[in-house]
Amino acid sequence: GDTARVPYGTKSKESIICFSKENVKVLLKHKVKMVVVACNSSSSYALAHLRKAFHVPIVGVVHPGVQKAVALTKRKRIGVIATSATIASGEYEKAIRRCDKRIKIFSKACPLFVPLVEEGWFDKSATLAIAQEYLAPLKRAKIDTLILGCTHYPLLKWAIAKSVGKNVILVDSAKAVAEMVKALLTQTRQTRVSKGALKHTFLISDRPQKFQRIAANFLGEKIKRIIKV
Repeated sequence: GDTARVPYGTKSKESIICFSKENVKVLLKHKVKMVVVACNSSSSYALAHLRKAFHVPIVGVVHPGVQKAVALTKRKRIGVIATSATIASGEYEKAIRRCDKRIKIFSKACPLFVPLVEEGWFDKSATLAIAQEYLAPLKRAKIDTLILGCTHYPLLKWAIAKSVGKNVILVDSAKAVAEMVKALLTQTRQTRVSKGALKHTFLISDRPQKFQRIAANFLGEKIKRIIKV
């Protein structure tokens, strides 16, 4: 977690690419066999650059989420919400059109969602008011599927769902990404075979105490092994 430089969604393309390369270099020092670029802004701008620069398999989050949304939409009206950088990249629109050119796409940047999650404002009335303001155009557009194009946004699902209406399917790419990772590791015969206890190590660039609280909200369990790099 690059906690010293978040959010990436307000950064320039050049900074996002530079930071993403630095992050992969840190992970490679720990001999990882695969890298998942869990940040949508980084996936949108840096993925191709990372794949050229490094030799480990690198998975982004845009394509798996798009595949899931395209499979779920019934009326071919898909909304995309993300950070300003991700929306400006146009990567979600391009990926959706590659899958089905008939789909109508409605995109909206929601830059305040990330700081709301970082502050733990999951169930505040102000959070709902902001969500309703952001998502009113998508509701008027009568979307039937909404891609949550930022890793923070699933923590605000209740406010997002209430703002767009109960008939809109919310797509969180996390599960789709996990399934892709498993499939790739299986194909390359790199799945874990030993049956000992799993250990998770979290590398962060700043403020371990704040990360510990936020990460526990994301993962639903207490975070223990944190290393500041």
